[in-house]
Amino acid sequence: MLCGQEVFEKMNELGSKRIPFLFLIDFLKTKGKIIPLNDFQNEIQFEIQSENEKFKYEIQFKKHPISFEEYRKQFEIVQKNILLGNSYLTNLTCATPIEINLSLEEIYKYSKARYKLLWKDNFVCFSPETFVKIQDGMIYSYPMKGTIDASVENAEEKILNDPKEKAEHYTIVDLIRNDLSQVAKKVSVPKFRYLEEIKTNQKTLLQVSSEVRGELPEDFQEKLGDIFDALLPAGSISGAPKDKTVEIILEAEIYDRNFYTGVFGVFDGKNLDSAVMIRFIELSQSGLIFKSGGGITHQSSAEDEYQEMIDKIYVPIN
Repeated sequence: MLCGQEVFEKMNELGSKRIPFLFLIDFLKTKGKIIPLNDFQNEIQFEIQSENEKFKYEIQFKKHPISFEEYRKQFEIVQKNILLGNSYLTNLTCATPIEINLSLEEIYKYSKARYKLLWKDNFVCFSPETFVKIQDGMIYSYPMKGTIDASVENAEEKILNDPKEKAEHYTIVDLIRNDLSQVAKKVSVPKFRYLEEIKTNQKTLLQVSSEVRGELPEDFQEKLGDIFDALLPAGSISGAPKDKTVEIILEAEIYDRNFYTGVFGVFDGKNLDSAVMIRFIELSQSGLIFKSGGGITHQSSAEDEYQEMIDKIYVPIN
């Protein structure tokens, strides 16, 4: 395990030599792992844009979320800071004990997700959210904000026209655009608020996304660590303004996010793809913990946000 600054220095070093590698960085940028792809072992497995194996049996899945009263205490800390002007969007998350008749390895094997990562005896992540992609000198980000059960009547219209969800998405897109402007030029938003479908073991969800992109300098491979140091923590799972909002998160949340809402990705020697580590199950001393949450604004209701946090506890196996 490397400390935060060592992670970014190693990314710069391997990037300048065009050596392909996998990287993992925790939420607070305090630690991470860098593994050259020619030095891989079985401790960590990853897949990007791959096919999952079919699961032929019934999944037994139980959630044990914190009480609404406990959640409301944390929510009120966030809302107090928003009303004081310390933040206008804060991502509040919780740790929920779960029971499931699958091991971390089996969840990894059978989950269908754009990005999958298994760290043996630690955690599994099955994320739908790209952090940044670098392709042919261009950097792309796809922030996700806004989730609804697809079975709700007029779900697409409701999620796209909901004032709170709209304001939250505008805020995150603006934050990501500003973040990319630190490392790239000609930053633009070619696609704004489009819907993606996510199938889970319980229901189908609709997720609202946008595309933000910019042009990197020619020597960007030599500065991969600097780029990630500037962009992290990810705006979609922290909030705005970012530095103060992270302070609010640390005050409100009563557990350690650790690698949850950090990022992982792969540099292939030329291009790079990475994910925000959401949809995340961690193995603790007391059993499996599912970490989930959502964005809070001044328009948020504690009841709705509590339910969204619970709705995001799923495995994408069907």
